[in-house]
Amino acid sequence: MAKTKKELAPQPRPKGVEPEVRGSPLAPSENIVYQNIRTVLVTARQKVYSAINSAMVGAYWEVGRQIEEAVGDRAEYGKGLLQYISRELSAEFGKGFTVRNLQAMRQFYAVFPNTHALRAELSWTHYRLLMRIDNEPRREFYLKECAESNWSSRQLERQITSFYYERLLATQKEGKESVKNEIQTTEPKTEPDYVLKDPYILEFLDLNENKKYHENELEQALIDNLQKFLMELGKGFSFVARQRRITIEGDHYYVDLVFYNYMLKCFVVIDLKTGKLSYQDIGQIDFYVRYFDDQIKSPEDNPTLGIILCADKNETMAKYSVLSDKDNLLASKYMLYLPTEEELKKELERERQRIESKLEEDSDSVK
Repeated sequence: MAKTKKELAPQPRPKGVEPEVRGSPLAPSENIVYQNIRTVLVTARQKVYSAINSAMVGAYWEVGRQIEEAVGDRAEYGKGLLQYISRELSAEFGKGFTVRNLQAMRQFYAVFPNTHALRAELSWTHYRLLMRIDNEPRREFYLKECAESNWSSRQLERQITSFYYERLLATQKEGKESVKNEIQTTEPKTEPDYVLKDPYILEFLDLNENKKYHENELEQALIDNLQKFLMELGKGFSFVARQRRITIEGDHYYVDLVFYNYMLKCFVVIDLKTGKLSYQDIGQIDFYVRYFDDQIKSPEDNPTLGIILCADKNETMAKYSVLSDKDNLLASKYMLYLPTEEELKKELERERQRIESKLEEDSDSVK
């Protein structure tokens, strides 16, 4: 019987059970050596991340200061200056210097004009979240609590959106500790992303993201096959990107596959789900389509086409999405060059069965 996605995923080692190497359990002394070496590497990574993050936050504050002092109240001059700086910096230092990002750096300086008040514990993502808070006492509270409690950026965002500041003020003294500790349950901290997984750090260093980090083994194989399947159709598909990152207000989203079809003159964005499909997933593909329509496509392009694919073992499906299809292009033109939803569904089912059988065979051969 083919294994489910849950069974295929790496399972956490039960507490007290030592890791095995090639079928042989490690002796306790060997595990101590491993744990000591692991601690050295984790500590080193933390130091590297902290050093790079501190330099990046300091640099962005200084960039913001120089832009603010150069622009002042000259709004029209500022627009032209930011476009010029963005163009020149992007050519030399990479894609992290869009006009929008430069505006965020200018806002960073405006909100935190005293460089000595910046906290080394906080990342650029933390500060982008804090900049959204207009009320200064409220913002200072979150900055202090975040640094002292070592919140991740996700924990900070949850505290802000759940009105932690207001709830704490409204709570009696004896209940405050419970309110403070609830974040560890509602938004438990995960492993640190460190340098090679933080998109802002990678932009700052002009390094490429590891796209496979965002896919599990089954997803990688399905996306590989889907990319090949569409390219081999021979109907105008040109590959654009895999795991294309979209950043909105400090939040990162990843589109599994992006194509451009030169016959249809439109972008095609694909989102693959290997688990059960939710209403949130359907809304997400519409969000991707809207983003490409607003931010990526040129005026001459036709509306972006979205495809959401669900490869859940019990519910394989494919669905097209076009938000601004006033001329009914999906039915009248797009489908002349695209596989039908049923064809995509059958391809997913066939490929999933093949991949799961192979993974099961590989697993049996290791035993």
